Amino acid sequence: MNAAGVPSPSSCARSASPSKTTEAPEPSEAQPAGTGRALLLDLDGVLLDTRPVMREAWKKVQEDHHLDIPFAAYEAHLGREFSDIMQRLGVVDADGVHRTYGSASTAAAHMAQEFMGITDILHAFVAAGWRLGVVTSKHVDRAAPLLARLGCPFGTVRTPAGSGRSKPAPDPLLLAMVDLGVDPASAVYVGDMPVDREAAARAGIAYVHAAWGYGEPGSTAVKVAQSPSDLLGLLRQAPACAPFVEGSLV
Repeated sequence: MNAAGVPSPSSCARSASPSKTTEAPEPSEAQPAGTGRALLLDLDGVLLDTRPVMREAWKKVQEDHHLDIPFAAYEAHLGREFSDIMQRLGVVDADGVHRTYGSASTAAAHMAQEFMGITDILHAFVAAGWRLGVVTSKHVDRAAPLLARLGCPFGTVRTPAGSGRSKPAPDPLLLAMVDLGVDPASAVYVGDMPVDREAAARAGIAYVHAAWGYGEPGSTAVKVAQSPSDLLGLLRQAPACAPFVEGSLV
């Protein structure tokens, strides 16, 4: 069990194998000696389509707490930790709202659906020797059951229940790399919101924007995957790059 409190078996290979139509990426020749490659992914909007769940949970919050804040306002801040979002929305009873939202999310969890092809992609990366991890701002009690649906254990799952600050701070990404035993130069983070891109930049790791998710790339310089299957091509073409830093480190 990792620091976030989520069981982390060592490999996906035990659960399933890549589909015959999925080409596994080859490790880059530029990979530093003695290190592995890591694929880190966000949960909401990257691995699973949880928007229906979030919309239903927010509706319950509006009803029980008499809030007139539209779901679109909440959605605009996805990727941040819940209390951070509440502060930005000016919600006073953040703890009470969180309890309501969490309970309603659990009740509506059956509405979440994995994005087409994502499981095959995960298995393909594992077959090629990559280490997998999840970095999400969803709390562990809601993240763990959703991730279990994929049938593909991850080497680490970092949530707000762990150590350090939440996204857009680099802490969860850096801690995930420590968990997996990889360097920033050998890791890629796949996200769909501005906070994901900022966290990756501040952690000094490569970033790929998931266009099937909920946000926009935010920069023409960002690599974009239009579908989960595009990840294979994008990541196969990218050698293990030197760390880069863009933006504030505070």
